[in-house]
Amino acid sequence: MTAKETIKSGKAILGIEFGSTRIKAVLIDQEHKPIAQGSHTWENQLVDGLWTYSTEAIWYGLQDCYANLRKNVNEQYDLEIETLGAIGISAMMHGYMPFKGNDILVPFRTWRNTNTGKAAAELSKLFNYNIPLRWSISHIYQAILDNEEHVKDIDFLTTLAGYIHWQITGKKVLGVGDASGMIPVDPATKTYDATMVEKFDKLVAPKGFGWKLLDILPEVLVAGENAGFLTPEGALKLDVSGHLKAGIPVCPPEGDAGTGMAATNAVKVRTGNVSAGTSSFSMIVLEKPLSQPYETIDMVTTPDGSLVAMVHCNNCTSDINAWAGIFKEYAEILGVKQDTFTLYCNIFNAALKGDADCGGLMSYNYVSGEPVTGLSDGRPLFVRSANDKFNLANFMRANLYGAISVLKVGNDILLKKEKIKVDRITGHGGYFTTPKVGQKMLAAALNSPISVMETAGEGGAWGIALLASFVVNNDKKLNLADWLDQVVFAGNEGTSVDPDPEDVEGFNKYLENYNACLPIEQAAVDNKK
Repeated sequence: MTAKETIKSGKAILGIEFGSTRIKAVLIDQEHKPIAQGSHTWENQLVDGLWTYSTEAIWYGLQDCYANLRKNVNEQYDLEIETLGAIGISAMMHGYMPFKGNDILVPFRTWRNTNTGKAAAELSKLFNYNIPLRWSISHIYQAILDNEEHVKDIDFLTTLAGYIHWQITGKKVLGVGDASGMIPVDPATKTYDATMVEKFDKLVAPKGFGWKLLDILPEVLVAGENAGFLTPEGALKLDVSGHLKAGIPVCPPEGDAGTGMAATNAVKVRTGNVSAGTSSFSMIVLEKPLSQPYETIDMVTTPDGSLVAMVHCNNCTSDINAWAGIFKEYAEILGVKQDTFTLYCNIFNAALKGDADCGGLMSYNYVSGEPVTGLSDGRPLFVRSANDKFNLANFMRANLYGAISVLKVGNDILLKKEKIKVDRITGHGGYFTTPKVGQKMLAAALNSPISVMETAGEGGAWGIALLASFVVNNDKKLNLADWLDQVVFAGNEGTSVDPDPEDVEGFNKYLENYNACLPIEQAAVDNKK
């Protein structure tokens, strides 16, 4: 079946992911290849000291993204999208979206906020389990500690993906991977950890709220389960033109961690992936639990409920993007015009000519706070001394190293201290779009081979489209890992880059300097304007 026939027959699958800077829609065919796409660029806002996106921005962004997809389909195939085989919604994980009825009680508090330190510390101690700052349970408990008036009125608490899904299907559900970032999930039961739920309810009981935790959390579903159907109202929320029909099955909404695992075929035990875009995170599917909790390691799950060790970093490529904008402006002054892909290829490839240790240059890409290194706020910072080798190659290499330095700090715990065994690590996201460069840098950081597939740039929208397809195109009733292996990837593990010993030594030297100079970054935060 051609792409046009797939769309016309209503068998195409739609995946939509809300990233930090872009909402992306991908339409895939029955062979799981992208056949159309749309996007919408957006930015979070710092309002009253908290990072947020307004509900108006959420819906305008979704509708503009879908309209952009419709335009792409019309231009390529001279068709209108009338119906689809399935839909999947994904979004940046965690954060805080409390509702009373359909009304959000406070502006959406995103994963980027670091105001929840007291709550996260107390809950980590109570649960004997690392509870990150950005998890929903940290946000609601911090609101309780701060005596915020709205907490007593909550009747539903969800994530961004869960919110969109609820609004287009009427179902208050969440995929297990995203749910594991609200409060820990028990891999045995594949739902919220009962002991921790009980401890939390007991902790806040003196407040006399009219709810208990399970009353306000979404129902947890695993990959492959039907999570409802697109309602007539939901269809209009997605496609304001009115062409899209209701009744389309929708898969469990997932976070960007789960879609990254699907997109990189990293759902099986002893596989891992690194997603590197606006933020970065690595995930390794564990054979057994870690020996102890670590403040820098989050425990989440695959979309089918297996235990995953996750290192999440708030910052990755945003500072590189800012520098790329400067280079673009300078090129335009010279009368040189480049498309975005060519620009990034040129500046990324320049890094390959740099010294393995970046000639002493250092980049701190902290647009926002970075919990792994203990920074409560962000100040992008470039550091050099007068005697360092300051040239373009070392400058770009330092920025590429800086984008994954915090990721290495967390992974050293897993690979060196816990001695976790990994058969394959796959990279995806914008950091890997320029062939070989990001792979080479990450291989040096982790001292491990790094694979990248042709779909590396497709990212989470493609990943959630795969999870949507898994609901309706799993005739053999395979589990998710086998379905991805046998049906989607069919043995394709991508291209692999081995670590260069000289690069590994250089990255370690860079990181030694990076850690030694963190007080400079701390001083920049402490003395913010």
